[in-house]
Amino acid sequence: MRSITSCYNEHAIKVSDSYCSGPSNQPYLSPNLAPSTPNTVKCIYKARIPTQRHLLITLTWSKNRLGHGLTINVGETASKLNPNTHRPTKRKGNKTFKACSSDIEVIWDISDARYIDGPEPSSGFSVVVLVDSQLCLSLGDMNEQEDPTTPKFLLVSRSEVFVGTSIVYSAKAQFSDKGLTHDILIKCNEEETGKRQGWRNPELTVTIDEKKMFQVNRLRCNFRGNQIIFLDGLLIDMMWDLHDWLFNQTSGCAVFMFRTRSGLDCRLWFEEDKVKERDEFSLVICACKNPD
Repeated sequence: MRSITSCYNEHAIKVSDSYCSGPSNQPYLSPNLAPSTPNTVKCIYKARIPTQRHLLITLTWSKNRLGHGLTINVGETASKLNPNTHRPTKRKGNKTFKACSSDIEVIWDISDARYIDGPEPSSGFSVVVLVDSQLCLSLGDMNEQEDPTTPKFLLVSRSEVFVGTSIVYSAKAQFSDKGLTHDILIKCNEEETGKRQGWRNPELTVTIDEKKMFQVNRLRCNFRGNQIIFLDGLLIDMMWDLHDWLFNQTSGCAVFMFRTRSGLDCRLWFEEDKVKERDEFSLVICACKNPD
């Protein structure tokens, strides 16, 4: 029997800038594939406030049987225990509260929001966050807030959660402010042999801008691993953990992560509450099976 060390493979691939295509309006998908739609999208923005400190502003867009929802969290860390979380009950309004020794005002309008796929609006919405009366975050195309200065904020993390039985996941990601928006397609080919036997000969394929970046065979052994991609002049770690998805027949989740890093940074995984300390961008895709 192979040891766990030999089962855990570290792959590396270098992709030249010319190999990557430009941005497109929709993620690339084969006509034979039916992608999942995310149920939850969480975006963490790092904003500079008047005292030159940084705050993390987290917007969580969700969709359920009752419709679309929005949760807003403001704090100095991305900890799930942050008490400054607000769930607007109206489609349009504003909220004022104290957080991190500052006066926070959140103004939102999703009354005319339009959605293409998933819980995050594509147009017809606005979300504005002011800290001590200074504009720190402005999103959407319906903003009425006028300010002569441009808010300084940076998207540092995006997480998408899928729930269902599909094994195809598509997403878009811009790994730097001046970089292109890339179409990412993750596909797990699985051959079902029955509920008792589970899956046989699964493999993982990752495609960016219609180009296959890499393929991992024998996933039942290589259920965790990482790949290094060179894209837009950046080093990007792509990591996966398919253990629960493969070995739990009734439930379980698969986790995929893309994260930019500096040349001196050799650490792959990092805690969510350390987001404040770095400007690198991360995209996390969590796919959960629907319990039968």
